[in-house]
Amino acid sequence: MPDPLRTLRTPEEALAALRALPAARRLLEVARADDDAWLVGGAVRDLLLGREPRELDVAVVGPVDDLAARLGTVVARHDRFGTLEVATEDGVRHDLARARTETYPRPGALPDVTPAARIGDDLPRRDVTVNAIALRLPDGGLAEVPGARDDLAAGVLRVLHDRSFVDDPTRVWRTARYAARLGFAPDDATRALAAQADPFTISGARHGAELRLALGEPDPARAFETLQSLNPRFLPPGFAPRPRGLDDALALLPAGGRADLVRLAASCAGVSLDHLLPWLADTGFTSAERDIVGAGSRGSTLGPLAAARTPSEIHRAAAGAPPEVVALAGGDNARRWFDELRHVRLEIDGHDLVEAGVPAGPGIGDALRRALDAKLDGALPAGLEPRAAELTAALAQPQGTPR
Repeated sequence: MPDPLRTLRTPEEALAALRALPAARRLLEVARADDDAWLVGGAVRDLLLGREPRELDVAVVGPVDDLAARLGTVVARHDRFGTLEVATEDGVRHDLARARTETYPRPGALPDVTPAARIGDDLPRRDVTVNAIALRLPDGGLAEVPGARDDLAAGVLRVLHDRSFVDDPTRVWRTARYAARLGFAPDDATRALAAQADPFTISGARHGAELRLALGEPDPARAFETLQSLNPRFLPPGFAPRPRGLDDALALLPAGGRADLVRLAASCAGVSLDHLLPWLADTGFTSAERDIVGAGSRGSTLGPLAAARTPSEIHRAAAGAPPEVVALAGGDNARRWFDELRHVRLEIDGHDLVEAGVPAGPGIGDALRRALDAKLDGALPAGLEPRAAELTAALAQPQGTPR
């Protein structure tokens, strides 16, 4: 059964909610009626739903520079599209765009733009109806494409015209992300059009930008599931939206680890490396990121870690591996590495060994490894202070070495 209709805020209630947001304070202070400036896109959608917006984007009918100067400092400018990014004194950033119409010279190309004479001419260029709603600053007038608020109340994602996904296939990605974030569902016509979209008419960099946004959603699995159901060609063959072991790996990952790369690697366990690595390169992942995803996606990468029996064996297996790869390897040894072993350090170094008579060269590293193994395994000589115990272990003759 379909979800019951949502009760939406009125435009007046949405404007009151906007005024209560600290991030909107400066914007509402400087916006004048003669600016013909409108809050647009996801911000209006979220305000009408009773949610707090992620960002506050503004469309202006006419030049944007005057409003931008009153609002703050321009930190980025994109003249082709008539857009500015402005930072206010209190650190809030807003995207300001001149209201425009768009035409696409070919499928997947960036659009040619023309300034729009009114906000109603700008809204039809957007991705889905629930994002084609605008709230005028500062008086709360509302503009929308036909049926936008009906779709918002019903939880429906509906494209605005039949060529939407032909013109810009990244809209398939965005539809999947909205479905995951909002709990909405694409209507049948939108699904049929998405199935016909050609993902290969847009660059890998644009796919990569959308992929990163999907990985950052509160429920990435649902975003990827929806994307696959709309058009499986947007992801590589073998990609798994809900991979086994992911939750355990994320639970192991220490602070500062890349949860997005852990999720991506786990989802790509069924993708061949011959396909995976070129896809990652094409979508703009760095060589270091590709190494993590490629290694983490292969279950046998850290086989010695699972077989390790002593702390020193765990250390040798995991040391130097990215934390994301160790987390994906999983198991008790990975947990022990993160919880107990990865920060164990010697108090001595190579200079101490040289002073003790060890010749410079490979023997220094071997001696330090002996001392670290002994420290990890609780086998340092007893009765000595720590530095002396480590030095004694380092200088000990290795087993099997002739005297």
